[in-house]
Amino acid sequence: MDFLRADALPWLADPIASIRRAAAAGRLPHSLLILAAPGLGSAEFAAWASAFALCERGPARPCGECTACALLRADAHPDFHVVRIEEDARQIKVERVRELIEALAQKSYRGGYKVGLIEGAEALNASGANAFLKTLEEPTAETMLVLTAARSHRLPPTVASRCLKLALRAPERNSALAWLTRQGAGDDGWDTALALAGGAPLRALELRRGGIAELDADMRASLAKLAAGAVDLTVLAERWVQNDPLSRAAWLENWVTTRILAVLGGTGESQTAEPVRLPAAARGAKIASLYALLDALREFKRLAATGVNQQLAIEALLLGFRSLSS
Repeated sequence: MDFLRADALPWLADPIASIRRAAAAGRLPHSLLILAAPGLGSAEFAAWASAFALCERGPARPCGECTACALLRADAHPDFHVVRIEEDARQIKVERVRELIEALAQKSYRGGYKVGLIEGAEALNASGANAFLKTLEEPTAETMLVLTAARSHRLPPTVASRCLKLALRAPERNSALAWLTRQGAGDDGWDTALALAGGAPLRALELRRGGIAELDADMRASLAKLAAGAVDLTVLAERWVQNDPLSRAAWLENWVTTRILAVLGGTGESQTAEPVRLPAAARGAKIASLYALLDALREFKRLAATGVNQQLAIEALLLGFRSLSS
């Protein structure tokens, strides 16, 4: 558990400072809901907040050197408990939530804080969310519950309203590019990666290392074949589902946004900024279709972690793109 990495992410400085101020005022939250888009460091910040509560070095926490920090690094701290969605599951099982509640109700092994972390809390079903309402309403002393979720989370209001919400925001573009450049791999290509990542630096770094040029080329070729009727829609959707569907959805969102801006007389800065090939007379009719596609893409991204049938959802998106090209 690399809980010190958060300190190396400059856009997390303000959230970190807010937790330090709360602790200094004796108001360390009993329940913290971290809301963030992918690639903004919600996992890193959740790890930092957990370590902050558990570290045994007082003002210097998390120090990374005390016994508690050493145990955390080894994933062996007896007062730190994690719940996440299990492999091949669509929801976090209510049994895991009940086990967490029971663990947090016990006396601390090390005589300090107990921390429960729920990763991807939007994957909780109604039973799982309701199971720990009492824990939220009547927290035991020196207990901290940390939840991470997408900004478009579907947590019940009864849960979200009982947590201190902390939304992580993307850094200003120039700051993000400066940070990415310091990570190596040259100075070129970060604009494209950052645009595809929606401004999230960690996601941009992941995309760059994963071969963004190859993804870009594949998406351009796929759309060209789709427009020409030279590809089986079902086969293409199946291939996309198996190969980073969220990055493909983000690419398509940039593609659509660029065309909307062009139709409206604006400009775009994404990797899909070639001229729009729409006859002037058709642009008015096409703009509604473009907006409908944009809405569908954003809904797909929002629901992607909730067990939605991605194959059918992508097929529906491809139908929209094919009709746009006809």
